[in-house]
This record gives sequence, C-alpha cells and structure tokens, in this order.
Amino acid sequence: MQLISRAEVLKRTSLSQPTLWRLENKGEFPKSIRISKGRVAYNEDEIDAWIQSCVDGSYCAEAA
Repeated sequence: MQLISRAEVLKRTSLSQPTLWRLENKGEFPKSIRISKGRVAYNEDEIDAWIQSCVDGSYCAEAA
C-alpha cells in the first residue's frame, strides 16, 4: 500500500479542501489515515479507484 499526502489528493482530484472534508465525513470519499499528530495520508489505490469511478460515470462528488 502506497500512501499519498492530502495535498497530492487535492491535486489529483481537483477538489477543494472543504469539499474533500465534507465528502470524507459523509462516507463518499476514502477515509484518511492519521500517520502523526498533524499529518494524514490516503491509500493511493483507494484514491485512484474513486477517480476511476468518476471517469466511468459512477457517482463522484457533489462538486465534480
């Protein structure tokens, strides 16, 4: 499993920070993994799958 930063997730998805937070809290986006007190990361495979679901026409994000 490869972890990627929140900044990288925002870049790959083109989501804003508030939208990412809102989708994650609603269970509509992969959950972050706390790796230290002030740092979170995401599973790259889960992020890629979420992006692919958008490309495939499945539900993506309210703002996408």
